[in-house]
Amino acid sequence: MSTGARITPGQPWLDTSGKRIHAHGGSIIVVDGVFYWYGENKEHSSPGSGVWHWGVRCYSSVDLMTWEDRGLIIPPSDDPTSPLHPSQALDRPHIVFNAKTGKYVCWVKVMTPGVGQRSTVLTADTLLGPYTIVRSWMRPLNMNAGDFDLVVDPVDGRGYYYFERVHSEMICADLADDYTAVTGQYSTHFPHPHPPAVREAPAHFTRNGLHYLVTSGTTGYYPNPSEVAVAPTYHGPFTVLGDMHPEDESRSSFQSQISSVFRHPGKRDLYIALADRWLPHYREHGAIAQRAFAAHFGAGGPGGPIEELTVTDTSKADYVWLPLTFDGERPSIAWRDSWSPDEYEDA
Repeated sequence: MSTGARITPGQPWLDTSGKRIHAHGGSIIVVDGVFYWYGENKEHSSPGSGVWHWGVRCYSSVDLMTWEDRGLIIPPSDDPTSPLHPSQALDRPHIVFNAKTGKYVCWVKVMTPGVGQRSTVLTADTLLGPYTIVRSWMRPLNMNAGDFDLVVDPVDGRGYYYFERVHSEMICADLADDYTAVTGQYSTHFPHPHPPAVREAPAHFTRNGLHYLVTSGTTGYYPNPSEVAVAPTYHGPFTVLGDMHPEDESRSSFQSQISSVFRHPGKRDLYIALADRWLPHYREHGAIAQRAFAAHFGAGGPGGPIEELTVTDTSKADYVWLPLTFDGERPSIAWRDSWSPDEYEDA
């Protein structure tokens, strides 16, 4: 049944209480027919605050358009040595359900200056928590682990962990049976010598038996061209298909970065790219921003600061949710000012 609501990419999105939604670097999981959108809570992450995050917040919906705040499912810690402390650069939570253990398993990445990028794993008996840390400050496969995605095979229940080996390559690692660690079996993909060519922000999805992996370049919060690759298995080999946003003349993925791709279980062939527009003011600078980006992230690697875009206020970041379209097996994303899942046929 239509609610009359619409998804308006790039516009401020408010929950049912009228507050800005904070589920950045987010994903959606479905439990008992209800959609749960969770991600980084950035409500206190203003410039100079020293607050990178304020826990992981979750919202629920029955239509993907109207969202009720369900609170902090993983609250911040007041212990400065904890990976959950607000000053720690906690990013991109991903939650999967383990049918064997009956546990919800959440992985987060934590960036710490002078230490590197580490992984922390938590588990809970219910999606909304409470969550308990079971592993912290991990270096999976003895590697610095950056942006990542968690995937569970719907048939055999095996888990896979795609992550950026920081400033190097993409890794696909097999998860242990309880999903809280890796087994040691892994494959490597997309090797690059340095940013911005190194791929990050992996988002995996499957369609017609093929495995797709969407990634972005490594340019911090500045948007860059997306890239999609396809493979016959979780471990590849991957064939790069190119930019997911071929109609975007700004070459910035519509000024956003994809965090995950959600397949709607009740609609026919509806895949939704969930993306963050970390710098809403980037679009306002237009040509100035593009020239600054080119100067900063040219072929020689990062240069000096971009004066027009030095302020990053993630507490005001917006979302760009857009449906994928397919030309045969090749996916792409076109801009839409507004749209609704109700426009798609039921599965």
